[in-house]
Amino acid sequence: MKIVKAEVYGIHLPLKSPFIISYATFHHMPSIIVKLEADNGLIGWGEAVPDEHVTGESFFGAIEILKQVLLPIVMGKNPFQIEHIHHIMNKRIIANPAAKAAIDIACYDLMGKATGLPVYDLIGGRAHTELTYPKVLSIEEPEVMAEKAREAIAAGFKSLKLKVGIDNQMDVLRIAAVREAVGKDVPIRVDANQGWHGYSTAIQAMKQLEPLQLSWLEQPIRIGDIDGLAQLKRQSTIPLMADESLQTGEQLVEMIKKEAVDKINIKLMKSGGIFPSIHIAKAAEYAGIDCQIGSMVESSIGSAAGYHTAIARKNITSTELTGPILFSKDIGDLHYDVPFVHLNEKPGLGLTIDEEVLQELTVMKFDVQ
Repeated sequence: MKIVKAEVYGIHLPLKSPFIISYATFHHMPSIIVKLEADNGLIGWGEAVPDEHVTGESFFGAIEILKQVLLPIVMGKNPFQIEHIHHIMNKRIIANPAAKAAIDIACYDLMGKATGLPVYDLIGGRAHTELTYPKVLSIEEPEVMAEKAREAIAAGFKSLKLKVGIDNQMDVLRIAAVREAVGKDVPIRVDANQGWHGYSTAIQAMKQLEPLQLSWLEQPIRIGDIDGLAQLKRQSTIPLMADESLQTGEQLVEMIKKEAVDKINIKLMKSGGIFPSIHIAKAAEYAGIDCQIGSMVESSIGSAAGYHTAIARKNITSTELTGPILFSKDIGDLHYDVPFVHLNEKPGLGLTIDEEVLQELTVMKFDVQ
């Protein structure tokens, strides 16, 4: 089996309401869909959701990298030779992980369809019987977040993820309001998306938050400051998770050496797809570090790829790929049933892609063959 053609769609996924985090407000999510065709007629679907603040890629930049650099070199390659495909992509250009992830995911979808197996069976089989996800709350006023938290629990969610990071003292009030609203037994995780910048600002907030029994705090300080994460871990009882600072295996090794974090958030868009994400998870397992598969707010394609990765690894103990339930229109049919997501046993990613909706959401398109 060889890859003979690629179609690339730049799309805008419409959000039901604005998604507000520390560094941006999104009214829609720019996404890049890659459709790979093999010489036997099979189709594999992949997705890239680049972010300048996280992956270092822009929407139009990733499109050009796919068009000019990455897709031409994978034409004629066998998708089963996934390690070789990553090798030639990495040799051709450094970084650009979201663009590489789109190709990786499409290759796994092709592999699954060629073998008749779901992707999770290609990478180890089911290590979990079910997958859950939290209700993610954007940054708003404390009383608004508290009310939305109450509504989420009433709707059947079992845990919450709070986005913060604009002002550390107001963030403390936001988190405290939510904790008071839902009681002490609801698991709450907090994500500052680098918004507390450095150690001094972050530790002030963390000390005030210690009585609130948070499940963990994610990436409170700027990307790359692994020494700062280690210092925070030593000075606070709140479990610490790395997100933006963790993209490669080399960064994980440094975190392990410095005992910088308790948990890591693996995102396929940061790591380059399913193949490198599995290797990061395995390395973390040897160090006794639990993992999460996180979201860049992908469609059903990227979200399904993340869930297939998560269900196949025992030390991936949490997930939060909630993009499809945030969109007013999606291009796939990943099935959510609060608070569970359900993967079927169909080959590949197990998705049916609505190409009419894909065309409707497309803002630019090109082919490579």
